[in-house]
Order: sequence, then structure tokens, then C-alpha cells
Amino acid sequence: MTDSTVLVPLALAVDLGGTKVEAALVTDAGVVLPATRFRSPTGPGRTSEELQAAVDEVVTSALAALPADGLLVGVGVGSAGPVDEQHGLVSPLNMPVWRGYPLRDRVAAHVSADVPVTLRMDGLAITLAEHWVGAAQGHDHVMGMIVSTGVGGGLILHGRTVSGPTGNAGHVGHVECGGFDDPCACGGTGCLEAVASGPKTVAWAQRQGFTGTTGEELAAAYAAGDEVAVAAVKRSGRALGQAIAAATSLVDLEVVAIGGGFSHVSPDLFEYARQAVAERVEFGFVTKVRIVPTGLSQDGPLIGAAALVHRADVLR
Repeated sequence: MTDSTVLVPLALAVDLGGTKVEAALVTDAGVVLPATRFRSPTGPGRTSEELQAAVDEVVTSALAALPADGLLVGVGVGSAGPVDEQHGLVSPLNMPVWRGYPLRDRVAAHVSADVPVTLRMDGLAITLAEHWVGAAQGHDHVMGMIVSTGVGGGLILHGRTVSGPTGNAGHVGHVECGGFDDPCACGGTGCLEAVASGPKTVAWAQRQGFTGTTGEELAAAYAAGDEVAVAAVKRSGRALGQAIAAATSLVDLEVVAIGGGFSHVSPDLFEYARQAVAERVEFGFVTKVRIVPTGLSQDGPLIGAAALVHRADVLR
């Protein structure tokens, strides 16, 4: 490499979720470098030490893959919430051994002191990605959502992120939905996550006689017209729409972009959500909201974490 070589600015993106942690290097065009992507399982059964080992493994592997013409300009960490943005702490609901865990500092220990490390809730990171290179491009009043093991979300209003005093604004998974009495791990009743996440939807279907155990099996049963599977997806879609209508009533959204593994259970999930929003017949500012599938590939969470670095100008 000569002195005239132009270095490619890269962000180390780290995404911590309820089933896995991933890390990769991402360009300032939102492209994940495939050879730098690594993942390791997480989940509620892991000890604190095992979770940290998983994070260390993927971070060190990704950093070791930094190309010769790459320049690490920052680290973005998107984590399942709740988070403490100011202090860099995480308390993922589905990882009970981590409460107030100093994830930002643990990740920062892998890079030099002059490399900034930014931690935000994963829902906010994915919203940044949708606004940057996804389905919400060109809109400045956006909610991004992840419907997967849990349900997360984030907000961009007037073109800037909104994270609130602790970093948890947009945590739509814990908006309570009318007509549902499902208990939630957060202590609430009828929270969107307790109704519409993949595992909770499957669990409800099982109580109605469904014999499958995964979201993929539920999707196949839905496609085959299984009555219980259809009822389960309708139920989750309605809860999703109710939460989106409530959020739009509050902050006047233009677009809600939804990704995550369970969002692919059927395209009808989106239609059921739209039907629930459409019931707000007297509120055109609510019924105007567009509910769309993510415009991102499966790289979305990593692109979102990288956006915390490459789109830092949008952060508030």
C-alpha cells in the first residue's frame, strides 16, 4: 500500500438480538462486506460469561478481517432493549442475566481509544437503515420495526432520530394493544411483543391445537390454509396494526417499515395490520400511514448498526 492509496471508511457493526449476535464491517454506502460477517448464538439460557464470549468472538473475528485498504472509522452497536444510552448499558428483556450490562465499554475494549463507539437500541438502528438505504428513503417521519423473537422499533421525526432521555423511545413492542390479555415479561398485559412476536404467536397457536414448534412451520401451515395458523397470523397482524395506529396517533408517522424473521410469516400479516389501522376512519392523519416490508436484505440489522457511524449526522 502506497501513501497515495485511498482508504475505504468502514464501520464495525454489532447487532445483539434475542437469538444471536452478529458483527461485520460495513461501507459508507451501506454494503456489508461478506467475508467480515460473523455470528454466534445468544438467548435466555446463556450465562453472562457465555454472552460476553459470543460478543468477543464475533467482534474480534470481524476486526481481524479488516482489509488492507480499509479504515475503521467507528463502531456501531445495536442492542435489544431496554438500553441506557448515556452510560452504554443494556438490559435485553430476553437475556435476564444482563441487567445494566456495560456492553458499549466491553466492545470499546477491542478498538483503539480514538475510534468512537456508539450504542443505541436495535429498533432505532434499523430505523436509521430504512431511512438511509431501505423502504423509508425520502421520508422524514418514520418508524422502523423488527418482528422476530421480540418486537422492537425506533423513530425518526423531522429527519432526526428520537431516542428520549434513556434511549428507549420507539420501543413499540411494549405498547399495550386493546382486546388482548397476554401477559408480557415486562410486567404489562397485552403488549405487542407478548401477542405478535414469533415465539408468542406460535405459543398461542399451540394452545389452540397447533402441533408445530417454529415460525417457519406456522408459515407453512398458514400457506396450506390451516385454520389455527390463519387465526394466529390474523391475531398478530391485528395487534401489529393497533400498535402502529396508536404510534401514528401520537407522532404522525408517514411510513412504518417492518422487518425481522417473523415478518415473513406471510404477506397477509401486513394486510391484517393495515385493516386494523383503516378502522380509524375519522383520523385521516392515522389512516394515511403506509405499512411496508423492509427494503433491506437480511443484512438490515448490521446496516442499521453501521448507520450509527456512517449516518451520525442524523442522530440526536
